[in-house]
Amino acid sequence: MDVIVEFLNTVDQRSFSRHGQSHVGGERLASPADLAECDILTAGDELGPEDLTDAITLRTALRQSLSGEIDASKALADYPLQLAPDHSGGLRIAAQSGRPWLDAIVETVVVAVGRGEWSRVKLCAAPDCRWAFHDTSRSGRGRWCDMNICGNRHKTRVYRERRQQAG
Repeated sequence: MDVIVEFLNTVDQRSFSRHGQSHVGGERLASPADLAECDILTAGDELGPEDLTDAITLRTALRQSLSGEIDASKALADYPLQLAPDHSGGLRIAAQSGRPWLDAIVETVVVAVGRGEWSRVKLCAAPDCRWAFHDTSRSGRGRWCDMNICGNRHKTRVYRERRQQAG
């Protein structure tokens, strides 16, 4: 799951201020070389501009599925899957995009969906954050990427609004 969360966070949409400092987000995948820095590549993978475009397209679709903008199945609709033998003699789900690094992401997402773990990958509920995180809470109802930052900002904002309405 860490690989998927890291991939989803190659775009930083955070725009909040904390302790007087504004967070400046941005796109971490500006070139094929940036994609090469992610932990999803295997030795010998050569990347071109179309690889970068495909990575951003997949990342965008996965983030949209997490935010409820599109159905999760639509995010993976362009990636054919099949069963393939694994090294232990069993079967595994194999993506067939022709790009091993892209297949690894798709396969990890599909396996997470099958295991019921995809519901634990979330985008922070703070509209000025939207950082992807793996919800490790017992109930699986975590909303914030970091309770000490985004959760605290939300609770403080709600408290101040309540006090202002009461006063």
